[in-house]
Amino acid sequence: MTTFADLGVPTPIADALTAEGKASPFPIQEKTLPDTLSGRDVLGRGKTGSGKTLAFSVPLVTRLAQACVRRKPGRPTALVLSPTRELATQIATAMEPLAAAVGLRVTTVFGGVKQTRQESALRAGADIVVACPGRLEDLMRQRIVSLDDVQITVLDEADHMADLGFLPVVTRILAATPAGGQRLLFSATLDNGVDKLVKRFLTKPVTHSLEDATSPVAQMTHHVFRVASTTEKTALVKELASGTGRRILFTRTKHQAKKLAKKLTAEGIPAVDLHGNLSQAQRDRNLASFAAPDGAKVLVATDVAARGVHVDGVELVVHVDPPAEHKAYLHRSGRTARAGSAGDVVTICLPEQWGDLRKLLQKAAIKVPGQQVTAQSDVVDELVGERAPYREAPVVAAPQQQAKKQGGQGRRRSSQGGARSSAGHSAGGRSGGRRGGSGSGRSGSGRGRSAAASGQSEQQTSRPAAKPVYSSSSAKADTGAAAPRRRRRASRPAGAPRG
Repeated sequence: MTTFADLGVPTPIADALTAEGKASPFPIQEKTLPDTLSGRDVLGRGKTGSGKTLAFSVPLVTRLAQACVRRKPGRPTALVLSPTRELATQIATAMEPLAAAVGLRVTTVFGGVKQTRQESALRAGADIVVACPGRLEDLMRQRIVSLDDVQITVLDEADHMADLGFLPVVTRILAATPAGGQRLLFSATLDNGVDKLVKRFLTKPVTHSLEDATSPVAQMTHHVFRVASTTEKTALVKELASGTGRRILFTRTKHQAKKLAKKLTAEGIPAVDLHGNLSQAQRDRNLASFAAPDGAKVLVATDVAARGVHVDGVELVVHVDPPAEHKAYLHRSGRTARAGSAGDVVTICLPEQWGDLRKLLQKAAIKVPGQQVTAQSDVVDELVGERAPYREAPVVAAPQQQAKKQGGQGRRRSSQGGARSSAGHSAGGRSGGRRGGSGSGRSGSGRGRSAAASGQSEQQTSRPAAKPVYSSSSAKADTGAAAPRRRRRASRPAGAPRG
């Protein structure tokens, strides 16, 4: 059995890999390491889950350590470009133990968070920067980071950067790195302009292509479950989510991901969501829960998790909604059966989706018949296996109670001054009297309330003391804020010019 040390990896880094349970290289690592360690430009092609991250991380750290680089504020000596925040975080996590073994520092740069921490890390000195193109270019324009000292540049998932429209930014970033540096590009395909990057920025690259991106994964089993209605689909999704192992459920939209995660949790199946509407802190928290031994076993996600999310032990991927195109299907499916492990992929198909799904599977080179099933079918029962025990959903305080607890303020003055907020009225048990017609409102401080004003106050329960926003059709005349204007108009003599 070949080891990393056999391929020329220094002992400290090889030991760090062994400590992480990675004593022997995967095929793409074994084939590329002789060339990458020697300093040659390399073009690596392989499907998701093949081990590309270590294929460039090991030579990058090794060559920087051998070069005895001097750390400078804001001037990294190695750069890794990634299309997404999740993938950038995953790369940095995999690289940090190797870098620490030889005294190198790694930091990440991406959008969606304040740049203060990133700015501080760069000014303190970082040898390796793992970055998303947009935020990196922004920091370059602010002169917070310079790429003049970069000796090794890596493009990971270059085809996905092209899909996201990042190639113009990537081109500008690569042009800002020294021409003589080593460049490594890893991509599943060379379409959408990736080949132009290769021709312009890689010098006589050695190409290592293990297999086509659509070649089947031996350890991955595909299933297509056809259901007769949305009601049967809902029951099937719950059944597929109820196993003991980790599983990822993919939906088409952010709203569906959030709604489904909340619904499963309420039904005793703890689930977390991952989509573009979450802050980076929320994404990190949910991913940490999904990866934790005692955390949620179900992750409901949009295509934001189709690349760059690696969690050990994902045994099942469910396409709750079939993706729009075959590349998304392959990358979603690639969250399971990674690094030699086995896994299953299920696509749920409604009658009206069957025609499009057949075409998608044909493009993805997936040959699997559709099976008409229900949640009680034997094939479903066999696939799910042992069911996880029911777990109570966490108790969330009602909006009124949350409002009461914030600083002990049972009553608040509204922005008009003197009107009680809906949180205070709800606590006093009087809010129900204002849900009728306009004549049912009470006068609080000498000013009558219309039904519209009462409804607006009730909506402020979760956002106490917020200023009301009026559209052009709002009944301003019924509010206290408009009263002074009526008095000014009344005091102006008839026919007098406006102020």
